Order: sequence, then structure tokens, then C-alpha cells
Amino acid sequence: MSTENSGVDKNRQMIIDAQAKGRLATFGAYFKLSGPGWLQSAITLGGGSLSGSLYLGVLAGFALLWLQPIAMILGIIMLSAISYVTLTTGERPFDAINKHVNPVLGWGWILATLMANCVWALPQFSLAVGAIKQNLLTSMAQSSTMDPVNLDLTIGAVVMVLCIIVVWCYNSGGVGLKIFNALIKFMVGGIVLSFVGVVVFMTSKGALDWGQIGNGFIPDIGLLSAPADTFNVHIAAVGEQFQGFWTDRIVSQQRDVMIAAAATAVGINMTFLLPYSMLKRKWDKNFRGLAIFDLSTGLFIPFILATGCVVIASASQFHAMPAPGFLGEIDANGALVAPDKKFVGQYEGIASARVKKEMGTEEFGKLTKEEVTEKINALPQADKKMAAMLVKRDSVHLAAALAPLTGKEVSDYVFGLGVMGMAISSIIILMLINGFVVCEILNVPSKGWAFRLGTLMPCVGLLAPILWAGKTKMWLAMPTSIIAFTVLPIAYIAFALMMNQKSLMGDDRPSGIKRLIWCVLMGIAAILAAMGSVWSLWLKLKWWGIVIAVGFTALVILVHFALPRKKRQAA
Repeated sequence: MSTENSGVDKNRQMIIDAQAKGRLATFGAYFKLSGPGWLQSAITLGGGSLSGSLYLGVLAGFALLWLQPIAMILGIIMLSAISYVTLTTGERPFDAINKHVNPVLGWGWILATLMANCVWALPQFSLAVGAIKQNLLTSMAQSSTMDPVNLDLTIGAVVMVLCIIVVWCYNSGGVGLKIFNALIKFMVGGIVLSFVGVVVFMTSKGALDWGQIGNGFIPDIGLLSAPADTFNVHIAAVGEQFQGFWTDRIVSQQRDVMIAAAATAVGINMTFLLPYSMLKRKWDKNFRGLAIFDLSTGLFIPFILATGCVVIASASQFHAMPAPGFLGEIDANGALVAPDKKFVGQYEGIASARVKKEMGTEEFGKLTKEEVTEKINALPQADKKMAAMLVKRDSVHLAAALAPLTGKEVSDYVFGLGVMGMAISSIIILMLINGFVVCEILNVPSKGWAFRLGTLMPCVGLLAPILWAGKTKMWLAMPTSIIAFTVLPIAYIAFALMMNQKSLMGDDRPSGIKRLIWCVLMGIAAILAAMGSVWSLWLKLKWWGIVIAVGFTALVILVHFALPRKKRQAA
């Protein structure tokens, strides 16, 4: 018997013995053996989660604190179903979907995961570089004589090499795998402690209203179509004919952030990572309880703590507060406050849109740049205030805003380390997933050079400094998350169907009330994901988005009925 199999047998026996001793002993054994849940945390606590949390707080204050926990609960329901199917059958999910459900869903799932890995790598590299330059090594970055883009690429290359080394440790197995798991748990723990620490600091300074924070966990779907209530007084202050303009602008951003935040709770690549990481560990039916415990502790708790703390911090510092320097503010010395250079372009863009709304597109197009500036300067103070409220903040601004509470050095390093940890851990896991994906497509074991070369594909994220030069680095996670969210229902629907396939699950297919509960929970998650996907496609692509959704659905149905009856029969 190999050492690896011996280790699995030992872990299995540990679970069986612990279960015989009671719940406390079982939880102890589960915690000791946990792993895949922490891998899920490492990817979900990335740039998308951080950015989504930051902008949820900026745009809605505490009012959307409920969104990410609910999205995560729905995601964990599906991940639990995925773990149940995988550990029951022991089959590789890609093959199982193709054989027992529908090859269109199987190939759609794996190709969408491949796309999501590369797309999501862009904001992770962007955030890692931004955290190092803006929070951790600020003086070095400011004194560097390198071109800014070249400096970004250099820092990004260092991050890339570090991530490659860590991922290849995972592939080496044995000691390398133990080092990898320890690093991931350390990074996730560090991320959570960093952001919890910020909220503890703010609480000790009396800067938080916990009554309002508690109300933020009460769901309010009205925020899909209306701004947060705290904006109402500011919208009412502008001219009546332009209230709709500001309302539509806020709601549009709010929707994008809500979709992106929901997408980053559980992404399609997480549905791929979980089953293959469990199969890599050679888990089986005896590990099903451990898998659910692992998801609840290693994924849910760190995610809720970290994202909730970022929402709370950003809401308290930025929500309904104009960026300084655009309203003629005077500092303590009587000098005019200068706006942050990173905000100037955004502010002018928002204010220009307001001018265009007043003049009409044709007349606005005739203005020179100088005339546009004059029109912006002539806007009523209430409109200028709205524009200043809606500029997109970055992690450096959140750290700077917290400096009076925590001290500049503490705020810079706490947020810098937290952001960098989120970004780097996500890059590592995206690379790991891609190694699994490429090996599945090639139908080879997930090891060796096929796996290693597959892990390198997300390194395309290194191009983020070029593609996103001069922009708010954290906002890059918003459009990329929305893109990835549109394909999430493929995974949810595929695994919901797998759970109900007698040909796959055999006698282990849930029955009676247990099957009903699984179907209801999975159905809710899949329906909400599908609705969010179609809505995202409509918002971004209009009728072309609907054509894509209908076309894919039609292809699934066509292939379903084209398959031999025995391959598509479900009891």
C-alpha cells in the first residue's frame, strides 16, 4: 500500500473513530483534516470580493451587508451538492456530466471555467501591484525612475514567480502539499485578521453605529431599482429635472456592484476546484460530513468576516461623502484643498455627463475642452457634490481615510497586507484550477508538465497594468466579475441534474424528504443564478445577450434529445 493511500486510510479511520466518540471529537477531527474549504476561501477572498465589498459600502452604506452572506449560503448549498455527488461516485465531474447529463453542459462548464480563470486573473494582478505600490512600498514606488507601467510589470512579474513556486509545491505532493496547505490557511487567516483588526480599531474609536450595521443584514431587494435611502436628501437637493439622471447613475452602479459581489461569493471556477481538490486527496463517502464542515468553517466564516468588515469600513468612510477637493473646501491652515489626481478624470467624466444631459448630445459635442470645463465649473453645488460622491475609490483611499483612526502606518500596512494577501492567494488558486482544467481537457492525470503548463495560463493577468493603466485598480474586478457571473448557472444546473441521475448516483441518490430538500435548495440557487445571468447579459449586451442565452439553452436541449435514450434517462 502506498504512503499516500495509507494516509487516506488513516484519516478515514480517524473520522470513524471520532464519530463514535461524539460531536466534539468529530468536529476536532474535521478541523484537523480540513483543506478544500480553505482553498475555496483563498479564491473567494480575492480582488473581486474585496472590490465588491468596498463598493457595496461606498454606494449603499450598511444597507447591503445582507447580500454577500446570502450569496455565499446559496453557493455553499451548491458546493455541498457538488461534494456529495463527487464523494459518492468517485467520478471526475467533467466525465460524469458528459456521460450522465449533457456534453454541452460539460464542455460549457469546463471552457467557462478556463475563461473565468484568465479573466479573473486580471484584477488580482492589478490589486497585488496596487497594494505593494500604494500601501506597502510607497516610498520605493515614488522614488523609482522606472516608467510606471514598467514598474507595474516588474512588481507583477515578482508576484507571478512567487505564485508559480507555491502552486508547483502543491503539484509535488507530500511535503510540498503540506507546505501549500499551510500557506493557504496562513494567508486566509491573515486576510481575515487584517480586516477584522480595522473594524476593531474603528469600534474602539466610537466610529461605528452598530445599530445601523445590524439593520444592514435585513434583505432589501428594492436596492436593485432605487438608490440607498441615504442618497435621497442629496438627490432632492439637485434640480428636479436632473434628479432622474443622478438616480439612474447610482442605480446602474449599484446593480453592477450587487451582481459582481454575488458573483465573487462563489464563482464557476470554485465549482471546478472543489471536486478535483477532494479527488486529489482521495476522499470518498466517509468524508462527506467533513466536506460540509470544511465548507462551513473554511469558506463561510472567513468570507463573511472579511467582506463584512470591508463593507463596514468603506461605508463609514465613503458612503454619501464627496471626495475632497471638488467643492472648494479649505483645510486647517486656510489653504484650498487639492483633489486627488486619481479622482480628477472620474469627476470630470461624471460632471460632463451631467452637462451633456442638460445640453443634449449634439450641442455638447460642439464644445471645446475648455468650454466643457467652464460648464462643469458652472454646475450647481448640489450637482458637483453628487459627482464628487460617485468617484471610484481604491484601497489606498480606504487606508488613507482610516489613518486618523488607526494611524497612517497601521492603516497602510494592515490594508496593504490584506489586499496583497487576497490578490496573491487568488492568483495561486486560479493557477491551480487551471492546471486541473487543462489536464481534464487533455484527459491526462493532474500532474506533471501538462498540469504545470496549465497553471501558467492565468499569468495573462500580468498584462493588467497595460490594459488598465491609469485606472482605478479595484474597479477592474467589477466588469470581470460580471462576465464570470453570466456562466455560473451552467455549473449549478449541471450538478443539480447530476444529483438526480439514478444512472450516476445509484442507490446513493437522495430519496424521499431528503431528495425534496436538496431539490428545493438547489432549485432556488440555480434559478437565482440563472436570473442574475440573464439580467447581466441584458444589461450589458441587450438583445445579443438574450440571443446567446437562448442559443446555448437550445443547444443543450437539442443534444439532450439527440443522445441515445439510455444516456439521458433519469429514473
